[in-house]
Formats: sequence, structure tokens, C-alpha cells
Amino acid sequence: MQLPRLEEVGSGTQLVHRMSRSHLAVGLAYLASYVVLDKLSYIHPFAVFGITPWNPQTGLSFALILLFGRQYLPWLFAAQLVADLIVRRLPLPPTAEFLVVLITGLGYGTAALLLTSPRIKFDLTLSSRGAMLWLIGVAVASIALVSVGYVLVLLLHGVVAEADLGQAFVRAFVGDLIGVMVFTPFLLIAFTRRQFPALSWEMGALMLITLAALWGILSLNQPFRFQLFYILFLPIVWIAVRFSLPGATAGLVITQIGLIASIELTDQSTGDVVAYQALMVILAMTGLAVGVLVTEQRRTQNQLRLHQDALHRASRVATMGEFAATVAHEINQPLTAIGNYARLAKLAIERSPPDLEAVAKASGEAIAQVERAGAVVNRLRDFISIGRVETQSAAVSTLIDEALSIFRPELDRSGIVYATQLERDIPPVLADALQVEQVILNLVRNAAEALTNAGRNDGRIIIEAAMRSKQMITISVIDNGPGLDPDLAMQPITAFATTKRDGLGLGLSLSRSIIEAHGGQLHIEGTSSGVCASFTLPIDQDRSASS
Repeated sequence: MQLPRLEEVGSGTQLVHRMSRSHLAVGLAYLASYVVLDKLSYIHPFAVFGITPWNPQTGLSFALILLFGRQYLPWLFAAQLVADLIVRRLPLPPTAEFLVVLITGLGYGTAALLLTSPRIKFDLTLSSRGAMLWLIGVAVASIALVSVGYVLVLLLHGVVAEADLGQAFVRAFVGDLIGVMVFTPFLLIAFTRRQFPALSWEMGALMLITLAALWGILSLNQPFRFQLFYILFLPIVWIAVRFSLPGATAGLVITQIGLIASIELTDQSTGDVVAYQALMVILAMTGLAVGVLVTEQRRTQNQLRLHQDALHRASRVATMGEFAATVAHEINQPLTAIGNYARLAKLAIERSPPDLEAVAKASGEAIAQVERAGAVVNRLRDFISIGRVETQSAAVSTLIDEALSIFRPELDRSGIVYATQLERDIPPVLADALQVEQVILNLVRNAAEALTNAGRNDGRIIIEAAMRSKQMITISVIDNGPGLDPDLAMQPITAFATTKRDGLGLGLSLSRSIIEAHGGQLHIEGTSSGVCASFTLPIDQDRSASS
């Protein structure tokens, strides 16, 4: 099954379903996952019909309809019926079983379809507060209605006594709600963003702290367990703040699994399990709320940075236009003078006898005007190349990080995975930091544009840095795009040479000028899986020797 892909349409997003396998394969995968989750979560069942305090399969059902559409609605009915047959051995009377399956399937299917309504414009990536509020609100309302219908069917068929209605409702409501709050956001982000925090010491330490806190809390005496449960809010909020919503959803899934495992290992009572799950609902809502707020804040910052970058580029284009007009005016004068001196030299040489003194004088003046025109051109090149080269010691990691910080929002928006691989103990270089960062940014932008234009869904850019000699360090930008264009591969890097429809052909030429001004070389070559653009920079020998 191929995962859905997000394509931008206007200002919103639309989920485009592209599955390499049949509808039946997707449905069977859901059915098998539903039964497995129901089996794994079948703990502390209530009465013969087995209402459990945690139902992750409900979250799976929400995610199925939200991600793949209403054509999978019949599978919701089939999955519950098969799960009841395998896990619970169909404990209810046939009529009651039919009504329970009907109410549950229609209730949750309708709720998920409501969220996919064009009027709501529900964001499947959950990157806004509105989307999260819609998910929570619709989930709470639909689960409450389904739970009411469920217990009423049990009551009408004499399966549950009136005295147990409240307990049955609470169990059904809390179990399904925690399944949706923990499992559905995790699945939505996994399928739409496919982006979770990379494994790190910080993330691992926070998870270990969470699991250790769970074990410690449930190992205490009864009066202190519920009071200390709120300690778990600290690591979850920390994860949400540091890693935004993807981190929060992953943390909640791990916390929920750890909670259930700790409950089983410490042999908690059934009543306590429901109470812990109610607290887990509050914890999940808190983590999701903080995560989505941090996600919104980061998106706003990224948009602001993109706007600033666009304004900067627009300002430079406008300034270049004004400067070009000035250059055109200035270069016109030496060109006119060169033409006049050339004509004087021609007239002087045609005299009889030739006036060699006049020829020499006119030639000298023409040469002076050529040098003046060259100086004007150099001023334009220096302007575009961001000024003079003023080298100083700079850390390679800092150069790469600063360049990526400018373009990271565009990479994230395009869904391109990026990574840095720096050789261990790599020494600093002598460089004009601003200019080298511009070179790295230009090479990364070229790679990203190649991946985007090729329609690659698995785009990847790797920035490597390594010592190739005792004097030079090589920085490489490697992508897995369509490869080097044959038109560019057959010609050297020159200004205004480009295969882009709207490109000026200045980027690589200016990058080469900057690197050569530093004493290095820029190379572009095709690889077996894409393009490698690399350049060299001189090592700061003084800093390298002192370290």
C-alpha cells in the first residue's frame, strides 16, 4: 500500500490517494490491524461483553476514513464483527450484536466523514488549532453518542443492569476516547507528514523518565498514585515544546503503552485502571494542545522567514536593476571613447607618412578605456558576489547550519529529507562566512528544485564535509534527484548558462567566483543516484595547529 501524498492546492491542502494495491488489500490490512489491536488491548474487560478501558482500534477506524475516504466505511462494520468473533466469541445475542455493530460503525464513520466535509476544511496534518479542536470536539461528541447507544442496547436486551449503566458508559466512553486521542493523531501525522523526531539522547532520556515515573507511581501506596500521576505532564509538555506535535503524538503513544504495561505488571484493580485512563485523556489533550501551539508558532516563524527571504531577494533584484542602469550608463562612455580612439589610430596609420606618435597615443588611451570598462564589470561582479572576500576562521558546521536555517522551511514544506554528515574533528576553514553560506544555500536550493521538478516523493539531500588533503576541506551537497542535465554536463560553469525556464544562470557562476576567490574549486558531477556538487576551502592552519 502506497501512503497518501499531500499536494498543495491554493492556500489549503488536499490528500491525494495513490495506492499501488487494491481496495481489498487496504481493507484487509485495516481488518487485521483492528483485530490485533483489539486483542492486545483486551485487558480488565467489564462483564461478558468485554468493555475495555483502552480501545486503540477506535482511533484506527477514525484514521482509516480520514485518510482513505468513505469507500472504506463498510470495513468499520466488518472489523468490529470479526473482532467480537475472534476476541470475545460473540457474547451478545445476535440482535444486540447487530445493533452494537451498526451503532458503532455508523457513529464513528459519520463522525470521520463529517471531518472530511469540504465546509470544515479539516487539515489532516493537524498543523492548526482549528483542526485539533475539530478532531477533539467531533470525537468527544460521537463517542458519547455511540456509548449511550451501546449501553442502551445492552440494557434493552437485559445484558446489563440499570445499576451498572453508569459504569458501562464511563468505561466505553473513556476507552474509545483515549484510543482516538492517542492513536488517531499519531496515524494522521505518520501518513501525511511522515516526519517524527529523530532518535536523540534528549528524546530517549525523556521517554525513559516517563516510563520510570509510571513504574514508580504505580508502585506506590494507593493514596499517592493519583496525586503523583500529574508528574507525567512534565516530560510530555517538554516533548511537545521541543519536538512540536509529531513529538507529542509519539510521546503519548509510548506513554499509553507504558501505562498499560505498568498496570498489568503491578496488578491494578479494574476501577483504578479506568481512573488512570481518565487521567490519560487529560494528559493526551494537554500534550496535543501544547504540541499544536508549538507547531503553529514554528510555522508562523517559518513563513515569516520565507517572507523576509522573498523581500530580501526582491530588494536585491530592484537594487540590481538600478545598479545595472548605472553600469550601462558608465560603460557606454568608455566604449564610445574606445571607438573614437580606434578611429583616430586608423586615420593616423593611413596618413602618408603614418603618424606613429598619434597612433601610439590613441592606442594608449583606448587601452586605458578598456581597463576602465573592465573595472566597471568587476564592480558589478563584486556586487553580485556579496562584496569583497574578507576571510576569517569559521567552523564548517556553523557555515552549514546557518545556510540550512534560511532554506529549512522550504525543505520542510516540500517534504525533502535533509541531513548533515561531518567528518569527526574537522578543523575550521578560512572563509568569508556570508559568501560561503550563500554558496551552500544556492547548491541546496538547486538540489531541492531538481527534486521538486522531478516529482520525487522520497527526496533526500545530504551535506557532507571532509578533509581531502592537509590544506583543503571539501563540502559536498548530494541529492537523489534525476541526475545532471546533459546540457550542463557538456559545458563549463559560466554565467547565464541554465536549463531552468525562469533562471538567469547566475547562481552557479557566482558560486564558482566566490569559491575561486577563496582559493578553492567548485565541481558538479553526476552520480549513480543523483548529483553531487562539491567545493573546496582552505583550512585555517593556525587554528588547526593550535587544536
